[in-house]
Amino acid sequence: MTHTIAVAPQATKHPGPLGRRPAPQSVAELLLRAEALEGFTVAQLAAALKLELPLHNRRAKGFVGGLVEQALGADPKARTQPDFPALGVELKTIPIRPDGTPLESTFCCAIAMGRADRASWEASVLRRRLDHVLFVAHLAVKDTPLAARRFARPVLWRPTPPQWQLLQQDWEDLMGKIGAGQSGHLAANVGEILQVRPKAAHRQVRTWGHGPDGPQAVHPLAFYLRARFTRSILRQQG
Repeated sequence: MTHTIAVAPQATKHPGPLGRRPAPQSVAELLLRAEALEGFTVAQLAAALKLELPLHNRRAKGFVGGLVEQALGADPKARTQPDFPALGVELKTIPIRPDGTPLESTFCCAIAMGRADRASWEASVLRRRLDHVLFVAHLAVKDTPLAARRFARPVLWRPTPPQWQLLQQDWEDLMGKIGAGQSGHLAANVGEILQVRPKAAHRQVRTWGHGPDGPQAVHPLAFYLRARFTRSILRQQG
């Protein structure tokens, strides 16, 4: 059965000048701000924030995410904390197809490669980031320019107990392999709903981590949510 993502008709009014908004005071206020973006295009939001659109679509991912962060009042200095530290809410801006399928896996957080052998799930950045997530999707239809992409209905998600169990199992399995010096052999298909992928500007970047014979320079890795898992979140709660 085909499932089409819910998107409001094209918004006809300009959202008005915004600039970077102050941090929302409650989760309800944050959700109202996100819901107000539904139906607007990337070009309309950029104009409201007085920002120029990038000339090439290859910069679209970071640009759209930055737009939404400013419009919603995310903390640009959150670092390892959620994007809205006072609320404990992480923001994920993701491109989707009309049926609600994400175009790609969703970045969660970088992995501290040198501490993988002694990290704990309870104190992990991933657990903290995924405790409460606001997904703001934008429709990336083929041949549609970045400026014309429209924002879909936002989804506020908290993992269910079964989802938490899957996340913890994947995290412990993947971190166990990284801590045991197997990061160089981890394929993207390892993990049920999480996966690890390289996270660096280019392949020559290295960081300190664990190799088969002890400490060594390794490729930086990061955790990502699989696209099929993110799709299930959007469909169940959207």
